Amino acid sequence: MRQYFPDWSWIKKYDRSKVSADLIAGLTVGVMLVPQGMAYSMLAGLPPIYGLYASTIPLLIYALLGTSRQLAVGPVAMVALLIANGVGAMAEFGSPEFVSLAILLALMVGIIQFGLGVVRSGFVVNFLAHPVISGFTSAAAIIIGVSQLKHLFGISIGRGKVHETIIVLYNNVPDINWITFGIGSIAILILVIFKKLRTNLPAPLIVVALSILSVWLMSLHEQGVSIVRDVPSGLPPIGIPTWNQEAILSLMPMALTISFIGFIESIAVAKSIQAKHKDYSIIPNQELVALGMANVVGSVFSSFPVTGGFSRSAVNDQAGARSGLASIVSGLLILLTLLFLTPYFYFLPHAALSAIILVAVYGLIDISEIKHLWHTDKQDFLLLVVTFLGTLAVGIEEGILIGLVLSLVALIYRVSYPHIAELSQVPNSRVYRNVNRFDFLNHRNQLLIVRFDAQLFFANCQHLRS
Repeated sequence: MRQYFPDWSWIKKYDRSKVSADLIAGLTVGVMLVPQGMAYSMLAGLPPIYGLYASTIPLLIYALLGTSRQLAVGPVAMVALLIANGVGAMAEFGSPEFVSLAILLALMVGIIQFGLGVVRSGFVVNFLAHPVISGFTSAAAIIIGVSQLKHLFGISIGRGKVHETIIVLYNNVPDINWITFGIGSIAILILVIFKKLRTNLPAPLIVVALSILSVWLMSLHEQGVSIVRDVPSGLPPIGIPTWNQEAILSLMPMALTISFIGFIESIAVAKSIQAKHKDYSIIPNQELVALGMANVVGSVFSSFPVTGGFSRSAVNDQAGARSGLASIVSGLLILLTLLFLTPYFYFLPHAALSAIILVAVYGLIDISEIKHLWHTDKQDFLLLVVTFLGTLAVGIEEGILIGLVLSLVALIYRVSYPHIAELSQVPNSRVYRNVNRFDFLNHRNQLLIVRFDAQLFFANCQHLRS
């Protein structure tokens, strides 16, 4: 069993001089997690309290099993959208059945990720090309943003594609609740200003506090402003997720999607932060084991699927986190919130939670990558655009399937038709260079020298011959 607990050494060899930094980082991320967790739970179609449930036990499990010392595991926008899309096709948002299926989905995701980690199959995620992930993520960010417009404008809008939601919103402009829109707009403005200032102050929590005070002092809920109302207090309910064969088969495509997308997002964040710290390394297969166990154990404590989040992990690192103790502190802070502070969220407006989601997902739209690929690699640019448009037009599950197929097709094409360069000699040397990239080379008509930029095998031998 020791191979699955490789980083427990930080507990035995913990440097007590790091305690204050870890405590500050843990408290900072914990404060940030309260509004974010509730917002992403709403995005997933669940009551806000489940966002707090998902921000407790999974953090503690990952802190013990993960190899990243700064990664902050919990609810994220992308996974929340996938939950809403997958479970929403089987049950009504917020219903007991919906909640039960979302928790079952966490168990399935955890088993898949843990299994992939145990058999050392983390490499399978490499079959999703980066342009495909970028295109899918950008499209998902737009879908998430559009899905929150009903809360921002205070209009009742049913589920539908992006263009359908925009049309319904346009037709219902006279029904906009301008007080709700004002709360959401001011919240967005505050969040954007704090983001520009790059301050360590918990902007989402400040937005939540100000919006609660505004609704309470001015009785705005009596003027049509939608609020969270009763938030249950107490520790997360414990129990084995209920399951049946039909539910498992229906959820399997989404469980696989969340397993891969969640791991890709998490490992990308973990590696980007680890690059700044040379005292440890990231082990991808162990990350799968850690995320898998976080979801499996989390499902027993009423958690929906979770993964590592970019914004919280960045804050965790900037606040000084140096070990898993920071995540443990964050999880304990959420537990204290569940025990003592949930009654204070009664007047929290949904518009404020939507503002938090909108500002968070805006950064997922990767404009710089689109421009970069347009100038450097038209094939990868095409992969990105097709995945982006396919996800927007057809749907989340179909979009990621389109991206996976395109990734495999691109891979097969590139190994079947690898780059071949004709070489000629650099004057007065023994060096040979590509004739299409260098001038003034000594070219001999009777001699052909080629460089085959790939391993030669049955799929590309015809290309070399021709």
